[in-house]
Amino acid sequence: MCKKDILIVYNENRTNIDDLLDCFNKLASKLEFTLERETDLKITFLDITIYREPNSLSVDIYRKPTYRDVIILDDSSHPREHKIAAIQFLYNRMITYRLPPGNMHKEYSTIQQILTSNK
Repeated sequence: MCKKDILIVYNENRTNIDDLLDCFNKLASKLEFTLERETDLKITFLDITIYREPNSLSVDIYRKPTYRDVIILDDSSHPREHKIAAIQFLYNRMITYRLPPGNMHKEYSTIQQILTSNK
């Protein structure tokens, strides 16, 4: 069975999410939708954490508690293109997600630490 992730942002005053979930689950018997609610005004979705602010949403890069800052070591025998691609992925993600300035600075520091750890 193929699992897909869907994020729905909704207004609690206008949408009953339990009714919506029930409606989705009745659409097709082979599909099963589940619900994960935000905790402490935040929710993790794929590789980001979304924070609910008073009038907006903000995001940060999410790393699992078991995360280790290991990418392809510089002295490994992997092709140079693979090493560069791993680094480019980190920077591209940081820029693409339009992180708030504080989160951008934190992510940049994290990337620098990853690069240092991996020589």
